[in-house]
Amino acid sequence: MKLSAQTKVFALLLSVGLFAGCSSTGETVDGGAYGSDVEPIDQEGGSTVYGGDDQGGVSSSALTEEERMAAQQKAEQEALRDITTFYFDFDTAEIKPEARDVLVAHAQFLAANPGQQVRLEGHADERGTKEYNLALGERRANAVQRFLIVNGASRGQMETVSYGEEKPAVMGSSESVWAQNRRVELVFE
Repeated sequence: MKLSAQTKVFALLLSVGLFAGCSSTGETVDGGAYGSDVEPIDQEGGSTVYGGDDQGGVSSSALTEEERMAAQQKAEQEALRDITTFYFDFDTAEIKPEARDVLVAHAQFLAANPGQQVRLEGHADERGTKEYNLALGERRANAVQRFLIVNGASRGQMETVSYGEEKPAVMGSSESVWAQNRRVELVFE
């Protein structure tokens, strides 16, 4: 089942919101509230994993708010990179606004990983001649390539290919089918 980029971004934001909603409020609990001899965790000092004496363990109090935010942003960027198909309107090679953040995440990943290669595969729907659709697929792949380069990726990391109408994602002849076939796919190697 293929999901649109908007659906995937919405699902990501929903899961981040759920995660944030389930986080601890920092309220302390009376040690005897559960009927056991277990004492509550020291909320002010945090807790330490491995080591026990703060000599080589990982302390939960060691992360600053900025580091937590940076880790959350990194996770969001990685989730955005799961989206590798970008759709276009009829007879255009203009990148849609909703695809820009996802493409920026891909560009940042490529910039941080100079050995990573990606193939940009341009596609068109079945309307138009084979030659025109090959040229349109190439224009779309080149538009994505330019966007990635402007946002930090290296031209040497990318290869563009146009399949025109030859490799449809969905078979049929309706507007919804054509919309799914007007695309550029990023194939990481």
